[in-house]
Amino acid sequence: MKIYSAPLEGITTYIFRNAYNEIYGHIDKFFAPFISPAENNPIPLARDKKDIAPENNIGINLVPQILTCRSGCFIEAAKELHKMGYKEINLNLGCPSGTVCAKGSGAGFLQDTSGLERFLDDIYSFSESEDIKISVKTRIGYSDPDEFHALMDIFNSFPVSELIVHPRIRSDFYKGEPRKEYFAYALEHSRCPLVYNGNIFTDKDCDELSDSFGSGLDAVMLGRGLLSDPSLTEKLKGLAAETDFVKFKKLHDTVYHEYQKILSPDINILYKMKELWSYWQILFDGRERDIKKLLKAKKCTEYDDCVNRILAT
Repeated sequence: MKIYSAPLEGITTYIFRNAYNEIYGHIDKFFAPFISPAENNPIPLARDKKDIAPENNIGINLVPQILTCRSGCFIEAAKELHKMGYKEINLNLGCPSGTVCAKGSGAGFLQDTSGLERFLDDIYSFSESEDIKISVKTRIGYSDPDEFHALMDIFNSFPVSELIVHPRIRSDFYKGEPRKEYFAYALEHSRCPLVYNGNIFTDKDCDELSDSFGSGLDAVMLGRGLLSDPSLTEKLKGLAAETDFVKFKKLHDTVYHEYQKILSPDINILYKMKELWSYWQILFDGRERDIKKLLKAKKCTEYDDCVNRILAT
């Protein structure tokens, strides 16, 4: 089974990707946090350019992701990415953010099926002429899961290189159980390779998916589960039964020291690390008091003291 790493804005940056790949490995594809192209400016943010720069992702199979509902903007961004050497690009049809959806992008685009069909016709005509693969990450609908039936018909009309299905609708956000019966529908009807995404936090979760979908489950994408337990890839590969805290410390230290090299003052470094600890804290039952202090730290010295106490257990 192939394992992919999901894009989480501001978290799964090149610093995290490089550290994870070196220490844990077992990720077949990393997906970069989305780029939002603008008119006449395909990659407008300097941080996005730095994040996907090939020199910052050596030895990593990275797939850039684009978030837009304008085919012209997608194509111009794709051209820039192709110049950088990328052969596969991912379209974001899953982001549930209110700001994103209000602009008709992300999961918001799923409401406009005729517009989506025209958009896909444009970008796949371009991709075939340039020999670029375009994969799609999607939810199963905007307000009703049965929207997925029509969406599946649309996706089947195009050469989607992979369809990554998060079986929730936009209003679910990340709450409740994924609607796995719709992934089963995709397995039965999809003409393109499928990837399952959603609520894989343990190896048991993956085993249950395998029991449900059998040999049809060829690839999974890990997001919050991978951040919550970095050893998850090893567990899915049968290489570890428990979380490896020696490796965890190495991951923490590597990411922390790399952010110290490029960010200042302390508060900016700690903002990045606290985002990670919002996931990591579940690994440290009984250390709630130290973690609470860590999340309130304003100086790296305060943070270091908290981390040392937490990791000493």
